[in-house]
Amino acid sequence: MATAEEQSVTVEDVLAGWREQGVRRVRFELPDMHGNSRSKLVPIEHAGQYAEEGLNMYGGAVVLDTRSDIVPGTLYNEEIGYADQRLTPDPSTAAIVPWAMHTGRMICDTYWDDGRPLGAAPRHVFRRVLDRCRELGYEPLIGIEPEFYLLDGDTKQPLFEGYHIFNTIRNTWVPAIERIVDEARTFGIDVLTANCEYAGSQWEIVFGPSSGMAGPDTAFSFKNAAKELAHQEGLIATFMSKPFTDSAGCGAHNHIALLERDGGANAMSDANAQWGLSKVGRSFVAGQLRHARSIYTLLAPTLNCLKRRRTHTFSPTNVSWGLEDRSALVRIKGGSAKSRHVENRAPTGLSNPYLASAALLGTGVLGVAEELDLEPPAAPPAEEDASKPPLPTTVQESLSLLENDERIVELLGPEFVTAYTVMRRHELQRFADHVTDWELEEYLELY
Repeated sequence: MATAEEQSVTVEDVLAGWREQGVRRVRFELPDMHGNSRSKLVPIEHAGQYAEEGLNMYGGAVVLDTRSDIVPGTLYNEEIGYADQRLTPDPSTAAIVPWAMHTGRMICDTYWDDGRPLGAAPRHVFRRVLDRCRELGYEPLIGIEPEFYLLDGDTKQPLFEGYHIFNTIRNTWVPAIERIVDEARTFGIDVLTANCEYAGSQWEIVFGPSSGMAGPDTAFSFKNAAKELAHQEGLIATFMSKPFTDSAGCGAHNHIALLERDGGANAMSDANAQWGLSKVGRSFVAGQLRHARSIYTLLAPTLNCLKRRRTHTFSPTNVSWGLEDRSALVRIKGGSAKSRHVENRAPTGLSNPYLASAALLGTGVLGVAEELDLEPPAAPPAEEDASKPPLPTTVQESLSLLENDERIVELLGPEFVTAYTVMRRHELQRFADHVTDWELEEYLELY
């Protein structure tokens, strides 16, 4: 349920203001299972009616796989006669799109004709967790740091090679970077820093954290904006976890602080307590650790994600936590008691910000509700601590762990877990059926 602040502006207010500013078209955007934007473009004259009645869209669009296959068994296809859903815009997400002429956008929630929400829709999944967090008296502050590559639009190859992180010339190697920074800020995204990342042609643009639903909404908006702006520049922006065998992977570190809803104080921090963490903070970390293996499929959802996970690459391999330890799964951040928060380093560049945030906030909240105790931090580097359980090594393993964790199924919703696991297994089967270049090179002439 939206907060009072989120309800303070209506769709009618937004549309009236946009008409005065010359907006002619409205995007009704739906975040799909992969964190991509699916939308319809509506002339502003019709936007009010569609906002009130809900804009019809094929309901199975929520659960399409990465190739946009219609996957049987995902609950929203043959089971309901391939019925339409109704997109209902959230006015708190309204923004004029600076790179699209006379166009505004609103992110939508989605419902069936009888008013039931689509339980597998990523924004709904995050809202389930957000509501539980608020019931405990906390408001989450969430920041996400996606890394990405810019590639030549024709060759799909990097724009330059080498490892020159923070190199001033390469920070702005192409005008697209400065354009993404400037237009993202005009779009309402609080960009803080931009720099080239570890690998050639890889960048990281960091934006400020946001409270509640605005946390994943901001990451969703940034990722899709970067891809669209790159396309306009003749480039490809990819957040793929590991696009090149011999180059660095893309992460999307997820930062969460819990603020007290009554007063806004940082509920995770206690300067006088062990590790600088309050009881709430320690239990939150313990919850993430307890269920880390069960939610891993939402943090590293594809086969490609697992190719990013290697020791000594700042990508976690085991269930561990540490103080400022970049090799740990969970890293405690913050130079002051006020800024102390939890960073989870498992999410990859292509992870869905709604699902990753729901998983990480939700497991932390379970830890707080159960008042879990926190084990001591691993000795740095945490990745070398053989006593810590490994993270799942296959997507099949991580899907089974999700299905078999009753607390997580209840937290995220059985409808979502069914749709998600069926969709992902369909994708895995397509890969299993694919004859790779490696197989051809290895076997074709020999046999």
